[in-house]
Amino acid sequence: MSKITTELLLERAVPKSTRLRKIKILNLSRLQIATEDLEPQLFSHLRHLQELDLSDNLLERLPDNLSLPNLRILNCNNNQLEDVTALQQFPQLEELSYTNNVYLTASDDYKVMFLLQNLRQLNGKDVTKLANHVRVVNSRELTSRVTAHWGKNFRNQLSKTLSPEQLKSIRKKFVKSAQAHVAYGPSSLSDFTRWRVKMIAEEFLTSLINQEDNSAPEAGEKEEEEEEEKGEEEEEEEEKDKIAESMAEPENKAASKGTVTPSKRKGARSRGGSASKRSRSQSSSKEEPSPSPKKTSRLQDERRPEEQRASRLQAKESQTAQDPEGAHRNGGRLPKAHSHKRSRQQKKEDKEEEEEEEEEENEKDVCSSPAKDSEGEETISLEPVHFLQCHSKGNNRDDFKTQLWACVFEPPLDCGTRKDPVVSSSRTAATCGGDSVCLVNCETGIVLKKYKVTGEEFFTVTWTTLTMVTNDGRKKRHNVLAAAGRRGIVKLIHVAADYCYGEIKAHKKPIATACFSPITETHLFTASYDKKICVWDIGVPDCDYNFKERQLMVLETVDTPLRIALVPSCPDRYLVAGCEKGCFAWDIRLDEKQPKNRPHDVEFQFPDDDGNETSSHRVDGLAFLNEDIVVSKSSKTGSINLWSWSRSFKEQGKGSRRTVQAVILAELEWSSTDLPYLTLSTCPTEEYVFCGDEKGSVWLYDLSNHLSALSAAREDRAAKRIGPSQVLKWPELKANGEPLTDVLVNNVVADPSFTYLVALTDVNIAAIWKKA
Repeated sequence: MSKITTELLLERAVPKSTRLRKIKILNLSRLQIATEDLEPQLFSHLRHLQELDLSDNLLERLPDNLSLPNLRILNCNNNQLEDVTALQQFPQLEELSYTNNVYLTASDDYKVMFLLQNLRQLNGKDVTKLANHVRVVNSRELTSRVTAHWGKNFRNQLSKTLSPEQLKSIRKKFVKSAQAHVAYGPSSLSDFTRWRVKMIAEEFLTSLINQEDNSAPEAGEKEEEEEEEKGEEEEEEEEKDKIAESMAEPENKAASKGTVTPSKRKGARSRGGSASKRSRSQSSSKEEPSPSPKKTSRLQDERRPEEQRASRLQAKESQTAQDPEGAHRNGGRLPKAHSHKRSRQQKKEDKEEEEEEEEEENEKDVCSSPAKDSEGEETISLEPVHFLQCHSKGNNRDDFKTQLWACVFEPPLDCGTRKDPVVSSSRTAATCGGDSVCLVNCETGIVLKKYKVTGEEFFTVTWTTLTMVTNDGRKKRHNVLAAAGRRGIVKLIHVAADYCYGEIKAHKKPIATACFSPITETHLFTASYDKKICVWDIGVPDCDYNFKERQLMVLETVDTPLRIALVPSCPDRYLVAGCEKGCFAWDIRLDEKQPKNRPHDVEFQFPDDDGNETSSHRVDGLAFLNEDIVVSKSSKTGSINLWSWSRSFKEQGKGSRRTVQAVILAELEWSSTDLPYLTLSTCPTEEYVFCGDEKGSVWLYDLSNHLSALSAAREDRAAKRIGPSQVLKWPELKANGEPLTDVLVNNVVADPSFTYLVALTDVNIAAIWKKA
């Protein structure tokens, strides 16, 4: 954008002003402002500014000398801020907001609360009590520990005969040692703790050494500053008198009513970006900043993965029951959940819907459950039991915009779970969407736990089981949940203790998906919008939840990885990933002879709509049905591919990057939509494939009668087309008497024994079916 000018500031003032000194409220949002555009010399004239809106810009930091002594309200939402320490230049700040800045963490919140003594609200929440705790209790405890560390390790090193160089060396060693050994609070605040420990250690050592030589100049500087401030205050008083005489009463009233509150951003975005989640609206032209930290030229390509509908129904669900955890349920079977009297118009609409359904049946479209499949066998009966709205922002029952992305069933803790999951399948599923992760009992529909991170948007969850050592030395297995999303940070949650014990700053861009190794319980794979798949060893936390993560390797991708899967027959050797521009495989063996950063070994080609082999296509669905058969979409419109891993991945040409044709065994008939990111899943034990569509339907494919024939099929034979066994239609779901339509099913997941089926939608509804 062009340089900020005096004219622009006067134009954006609320109300518009004729002089910079008169401005009290200034709105500079959505101007693509970068850090270098904020000129301190120009802003120094805004002495009376009290409220500043810098939201929806490209700020990486704030200049250190903006000279806004009276600033009380600051909005920096939706920028690219990396540091908050510059905010200490605004000592009068009372309300601060910087949500949706991907690099700011909980440690930055604590830094702000310590630096700003008058801060009352942070990101819309009252932090008065917490801030007092940070400034008093936290500081007292850290000071005590730093002092004890000095007395234990450095007390005998200080003497009056030390030279300035020796003092400098001791200072450096003491500060570094204190940062390494002084700990307090959870590991998620370790960055804040190190920052405060450094500050306290330097202050402690300075007072101990009693550097009197530096105190005199500082006193002189303070006197000069006080004289300057006194002169400025006199000038301001004179200016106030002049303004009071010249300003008319109506103008004062207008100014008093001109307070700007931060506006909520529209969620719709451009669909042009290849590295973004799906755009839900075609009508809104407003866009949000990219999560990219530096590259402003890629705003159209790397959008925030959550794309909300701008035209979503703002209905109120007045007949729902709310769980204590904040989940709204539509009374189980939704057709009976509402007792509102229908108006004539509603009856007319219902009649039209019935006629449309009859026409669809006459045209022999795929019928809903129960039905007969292509082999003439009776399909399974699935009963809808729960429809949950547990990811609402602020537990708002009017929230039909939050999109749900991932669901994973909790693994049982007994030893045989991985070998025979049917023995004891779990009823508990972890779901994620918006700023929360929920644990749901699929039998009762009760939300057991809910983890919330303000400013985060979760896109993936995955489970592992770790063997931990208790305080008395006993070994015990516990399930740990890893959740990640737009901020590129992996949260590690000990579910039984209801405690988020740590975080891993895995990527600088959003994490699209993640999974644990089935054979090495501490190995975590994270796929990010930075075009990298990182392999981590998260370690095992001790009884005090201390742990140490380690990056093992980095798999480089040609474009954004969307789905990843470890090859079941050799999960410690190969990983397959579906990306924005193709499907690839990597050798992931931890071999010292191989480099840590690795390109892909194989690129797979698939037939397109014209029958030609292509590798430049989006693969947004990927899963293994058994040890050999891979299920993927969407290289071809209206179909899902079943292909052989062993036949496609041949050993010749080992060690070189090569392109091979995927050996297609069959094609599953699916919706003809071109909407991306409607992902699929499999149930290997029951040999099922699931996928949702753009109409709220769930497509089920029972392949138990096909696999033997597919495995024996010749490569030169045309791929067999298989229709769905059944399609579950989206039920009649109403909110305040209005039907909830236009539902997209982002993900469909079944538990290992296929007792429960969970569908996640883009309207903040998690639907649960149970096998009858």
